[in-house]
Amino acid sequence: MFTDFFYTLKRRGVPVSMTEWMTLMEALSRGFIANLDDFYYLARAILVKSEAHYDYYDVAFQEYFKGVEAPAEITGQILDWLKDPINRMTLGKEERALFDEMDLEELMKEFEKRLAEQTEQHDGGGHWIGRGGTSPFGHSGYHPAGIRIGGESGGRHAIQVAQERKFKNYRSDLVLDVRQIKLALRGLRQLSRIGLEDELDLERTIDATAKNAGDIEMVWRRSRKNAVKVLLLMDVGGSMNPFARLCSRLFSAANSASHFKDFEYFYFHNCIYDYLYTDVERSEAVSTSYILNTFEPDYKVFLVGDARMATSELLSKYGAIYYYEQNEAPGLVRLKQVAEHFTHCVWLNPEELHFWNHPTVLMVGKLFPMFELTLEGLNQAVKKLIVKK
Repeated sequence: MFTDFFYTLKRRGVPVSMTEWMTLMEALSRGFIANLDDFYYLARAILVKSEAHYDYYDVAFQEYFKGVEAPAEITGQILDWLKDPINRMTLGKEERALFDEMDLEELMKEFEKRLAEQTEQHDGGGHWIGRGGTSPFGHSGYHPAGIRIGGESGGRHAIQVAQERKFKNYRSDLVLDVRQIKLALRGLRQLSRIGLEDELDLERTIDATAKNAGDIEMVWRRSRKNAVKVLLLMDVGGSMNPFARLCSRLFSAANSASHFKDFEYFYFHNCIYDYLYTDVERSEAVSTSYILNTFEPDYKVFLVGDARMATSELLSKYGAIYYYEQNEAPGLVRLKQVAEHFTHCVWLNPEELHFWNHPTVLMVGKLFPMFELTLEGLNQAVKKLIVKK
């Protein structure tokens, strides 16, 4: 039952497991689902583990159910309904005339036509042949699983809800906002007891007081603080201009995070050369060698850029295109120094993955683990940074 829907979900990127699918089948067998609206919400609750997959679910649901047709057993239900003369008494003169003019084949075609219109706005029950939003069969029809396709209320139906795709912005392959970045960066936390002994150790205080015949003896300990230090190196200007807003969000989230022991940031243009800069305009320079000699290797380093440049900028001495940049060492050499000095580095690329087939992007990708600057990519980068080496 609904086997094709299972594979549609998988194809659309919803990671549905067989255990979850069997749970949904059990809910169906117990009669917990009466109509397609019930199925939409209950299936989503059972099958979708993360809000990041809600939009994929809506796309799959719309694809599978939008073209739903009347099953063969509906014919029998219609015949049973027609056999009962009492049912005809509920119809008006015009509706009875429609029945008299149509044979069963025409009735079924009209029924299937109405089913195909279920995504339109209804004013009352499910439309079929009757006028004014009424159906001569009560409810619009049934899916092969016994799920009513129409509905009793005048509200929006499941397919319409799926079409709206309200959760598109929750998808993990879309760009980030500041809140999402902050939540992702919290994954870097490594709590350690450091600093002064300024936190009361309650258990040891109780134990020491008991051993001291009831006289209170306070025992203190170091508080747990995040020991992680973060270094953010960002490409600005040129081909990065289209991603300025996204990179600004990343910077805002990292800079406002209060859980890092230290957060430092510098800017560069296209590639890291002899100098890094403390401002976006690149007017205040700091020697790259000074940073490598000053910053401890345990900093978690994010390099952000599209890594696209002329090959000479990466491989040649004095290859930097910025007029005031005098690189005594090729950019690739400086990047290797960064990769070798710091134990944990990742590169975040705001370009989509299918644009990465570029000579300099591929070369940079061999030096640093490269991830897309999306929610999923950032989460993967954070996981990479916390792996012990």
